[in-house]
Amino acid sequence: MNTERIRVSTGVGELDPILGGLLIGDNVIWYDDAGSLAGTFTLNFLQSSIAQEKPFIYVSFDRSPRNLLEKLGPLAESPRLTILDCFTHGKGKGAEIFLGFYENLDNSPCKVVRVTEPHDPDKVMDCFLEIHESTQSDLRFVFESLTGMQDLWQGEDRITSFYTHTCPRLFELNTVGYWIAEKNAHSRRLKAAINQIAQVAVELSLRRGKTSLSILKAENREIDTLNTPYYYWAQGLNISFVPKKQATGRVEIGTRIRTLRTRRGLSQTELARLVGVTPSNISQIESNQIYPSLPALIKMSEILSVEMSAFFEESGSAQQRIIFPAADAAKINLPDMPEDSVSAKLMTSLDAGGRAEPFVVEIHPGATLPSHFFVHKGEEIGYVLSGRLQLKLGAATSTARAGDLIYLKSEMPSQWENPGAAPARLLWIKIK
Repeated sequence: MNTERIRVSTGVGELDPILGGLLIGDNVIWYDDAGSLAGTFTLNFLQSSIAQEKPFIYVSFDRSPRNLLEKLGPLAESPRLTILDCFTHGKGKGAEIFLGFYENLDNSPCKVVRVTEPHDPDKVMDCFLEIHESTQSDLRFVFESLTGMQDLWQGEDRITSFYTHTCPRLFELNTVGYWIAEKNAHSRRLKAAINQIAQVAVELSLRRGKTSLSILKAENREIDTLNTPYYYWAQGLNISFVPKKQATGRVEIGTRIRTLRTRRGLSQTELARLVGVTPSNISQIESNQIYPSLPALIKMSEILSVEMSAFFEESGSAQQRIIFPAADAAKINLPDMPEDSVSAKLMTSLDAGGRAEPFVVEIHPGATLPSHFFVHKGEEIGYVLSGRLQLKLGAATSTARAGDLIYLKSEMPSQWENPGAAPARLLWIKIK
């Protein structure tokens, strides 16, 4: 399996389905309107990475190591965290008050590396790559912040050069990283150069006391809500998005098709191929720009295993059913999962509605899955029907056997393995 296609979590359960998760190789630029909004998303990303036992580098230009450790709190207790201190000899100017931190450094559980020449972009990158070479798995990182780097390096040209040369290199090294920038502190020219190179661009805004998130760019993902604000509120590390209110009770055909296609696990390209139209046609249909032809609509109902009425009603006729025959179960695509390792079927129809989605998941003999088979966005319950499975959650590896129950609240397994010679089957329920 190509590691560049492995999908990982942002650490924010409600953001993953909006963004489509993170992909190995992603450089994510966060434009922070208020200068204080990106921190919560960064800490969730750090927390998720540590739970999955991934090495993490936190590059700081604006905070002293002591101040940063206080901000990170319990997260700073992980030995997998390395702080790259570009502040002490940068904006701190090597003052004794900041150098005194290193006299008691032995008491710090995480590693703190002092960059003695942070004014030189090449020296900063050399230190970063030296740490990367000592890691044994895909690295996660955050640069806090591009704005602080620009102040230290005295100009946008050096920032542009550093970012445009560094990001492609980090992509090839299978890293996943956040870059933080104050939205209004940089020119359009610099932001255009950054957006062209970054795989993901996100804007955080604060207007009249309301915070919102908009995705400006997301490569290798089919997102039809680019530049659409999602309102959210944050308390500590908890981030909750406000449900979008529909302006009318009428359901657009395209919206229903997109919902049913997503539940089926099909991309727009895959659905277009099965229907016999172009991906552009599907995109226009799902954005309600054009209506599908009757033959295309009939074909879609066959592919998605739903009645034609499901495209026109918010509550399809399937919601009144209480029995769903096993023969009617629909095979679900699991993006980024090898077909020879795992398969899944949705046991109800795609338009059944309700808060629970039941699946039968089968992990093939000897298979190892490098991440969770679903993009985690809520509570999930699994019942082992047959076989034996090992799952890795944080630093712990657990074994589940036939008859055992698995209950995930906010955690997401970083690995599944079937060590047996027979398939392992799960009844898996996702709770919306």
